[in-house]
Amino acid sequence: MPPRTILVTGASSGLGAGLARAYAGNGVCLLLCGRDAARLEAVAQECRTRGAEVVAGRFDVGEADAFGAWLLEQDTAKPIDLVFAAAGVSAGTPQAGGPEGLALATMQVRTNLLGMMNTVEPLLPRMIARGAGQVVVISSTAGLRGLAYSPAYSASKAGVRAYGEGLRALLAPYGIAVTVVVPGFFDTPMTDRWKGPTPFMVSLDRMIAVIRRGVDARRARVVFPRLLALGQQAADLMPAAIGDRIMRNFRFHIEPGK
Repeated sequence: MPPRTILVTGASSGLGAGLARAYAGNGVCLLLCGRDAARLEAVAQECRTRGAEVVAGRFDVGEADAFGAWLLEQDTAKPIDLVFAAAGVSAGTPQAGGPEGLALATMQVRTNLLGMMNTVEPLLPRMIARGAGQVVVISSTAGLRGLAYSPAYSASKAGVRAYGEGLRALLAPYGIAVTVVVPGFFDTPMTDRWKGPTPFMVSLDRMIAVIRRGVDARRARVVFPRLLALGQQAADLMPAAIGDRIMRNFRFHIEPGK
């Protein structure tokens, strides 16, 4: 059966908003979460015009208690079939050089990794009890080999990937699927802040289409574009000094978020 109740975090912009629009339709209930109330409501309204029932919640996924209580309330009303843990932030080192600093590093790990866990963990006991459900976590090719100019983002996404891979093996006997998405560059406001090379970049619509095909087929992994992922994995398998040189030469700067 296709999912009837779908949770999407990070739904006010970028990948999350695109996933919400893609799954909006008659008979579908979308639970959308985001931090920007105005943008979130605009996405929610667009999904309603496509026939979906929408419940929008303004939450910071890093705030575990308030967010977790809302998740359980929504799951009680309508059991959640499909979870997209898509909320994410990015930052990087200053243009003048030096480390990111603890505040930026913590912010990325809090949202990307802990926020993903705050999304998934409260719902797992209920999914296990029902013996059904699917969880989708969004990693990145940056999680395959740390980027020199955004180490905390790389670390957060490597954690997402490891968590998703482990969770999939754990939950399979209970009938719950876990899909780990490892995307490269695609056109979003987050990517607009990236000032540097963007090899193999694709449109948001293209990335959404690839992800949806994989999720609908309940695939274990969705990796796209594969050539970028293979390049990152090759750099990781090289002697560290060579891989480090490649990462240093891949120069970029991430402008501060607004």
